[in-house]
Formats: sequence, C-alpha cells, structure tokens
Amino acid sequence: MTQPKKFKRLLVKLSGEALMGDRQYGIDPKFLARVAGEIRQVKALGCEICLVVGGGNIFRGVAGAANGLDRVTGDHMGMLATVINALALKSALLAEGVDARVQSAIPMEAICETFVRARAQRHLDKDRVIIFAAGTGNPYFTTDTAAALRAAEMGCDAMVKATKVDGVYDADPEKDPDASRFDTLTYDQVLEQELKVMDLTAITLAKDNGFPLIVFNLNEPGAMAGAITGQGTRTVVTR
Repeated sequence: MTQPKKFKRLLVKLSGEALMGDRQYGIDPKFLARVAGEIRQVKALGCEICLVVGGGNIFRGVAGAANGLDRVTGDHMGMLATVINALALKSALLAEGVDARVQSAIPMEAICETFVRARAQRHLDKDRVIIFAAGTGNPYFTTDTAAALRAAEMGCDAMVKATKVDGVYDADPEKDPDASRFDTLTYDQVLEQELKVMDLTAITLAKDNGFPLIVFNLNEPGAMAGAITGQGTRTVVTR
C-alpha cells in the first residue's frame, strides 16, 4: 500500500455507536481494539492523526431532551460520554503501541488535558495521536461540528468520517435497496440534496475551510487505510 502524499494530517471522526460493535449499548472491547488497529495502520502510512469521537453509545443530549431532560444538561451529559469514549480509545491505542493523548473542551485536569491548540500541535510533532473530547464544549453543537472545527483549527488536509455504510447514498441503503452510492460529491450538492452526511454547521465549516470529507464503512477490515489511499470504497466530498 503506497503512502498517501496528499494527506499529511487527518481528522478522523468516529461515532460513539461505532464503538459498540454488535452490542446495543456501551463499548465492545474487541471492536475497540480493531478500531485502534485501523488507526495504527493509517498512522503507519505517515499520516498525523487527530480524532474526534461521539458519545451516542452512552448518552445523547437530544434523546435526553426528548424524554423531558433539559437540553443543556443533556448535552453536557453527552459531552462527558465522549470523554469516556476518548479515554477508552486512548487505552486501546496505547495497547497497539500508538502513543496518544486526550484533550477535552471542558477542563477536567485530573482525567485529561484541556484543549489547547499549541499543545495539541506539540503532541502531533512528537508523533502522537491526539483525541479531542467533549465536543466544542458548548451545548447545541454536535460532535460532527466539533470534528470540522478541530480539523480547521489543526490545519488538517482532510476529514475522514467512519460510518456503517461504504459512503454517501441518495437514500438510506439500509431501508431502500435501490439507494445509489456517490463516488464524489461537492459540498453544495450535499446541501442542495439534503444528504445526511453531517449536520449543516459541520458541512458549512468544512466547505469554508476547503478540506475534503472522506466517508467510508468502518465495519470493513482495512477500510480506513483503503479510504485514505483511494484503494477502498468511499465517497469523497470536496468544495
């Protein structure tokens, strides 16, 4: 597998649900280890890696609000869930021999570092993977938006989103057998066709900052490295 020349620094967005494996809730240690192995493979290509992980496998603020919980409180609980996932991912990466650090948008120094861009840059310079947790630190913003924000702040060459399907479709492929996958899209097409790739704020941030978004299926072994090198099935969204 050839080393990618275009993407020196990547922001990888993982959903919290991606860590569940076949479970209905929480973290599957075996699947977590496989995800860490996928990240190690990409890092071996010569890429610097930033990660943002969601918390939907533990708690979603929107779901909490739907059940009568105050939305701000619910979102704060969701941010804490992302910290749990980030710490688990850090542990799995260390077990794979990959040095990693967690930085949270909400200060919690006894557990992890607080996000400081210059400090995150130094970690990347020291060949570490940096995991950004707690979203943006603000309610009403998704971890997709946090991923696009951190990708812009860290000067990433691309944002990579791991999903349960092998790219972006014109309909939900799990519900519509006639759904068609796109090989390439523009951000304007995503917005015009209201394709469910990321939320509006995240798409706008990515478009304005000019980096491509690569969407692939995390459930396929080796798919992350394949998506980066162009050797796997994926959808690439560009400006």
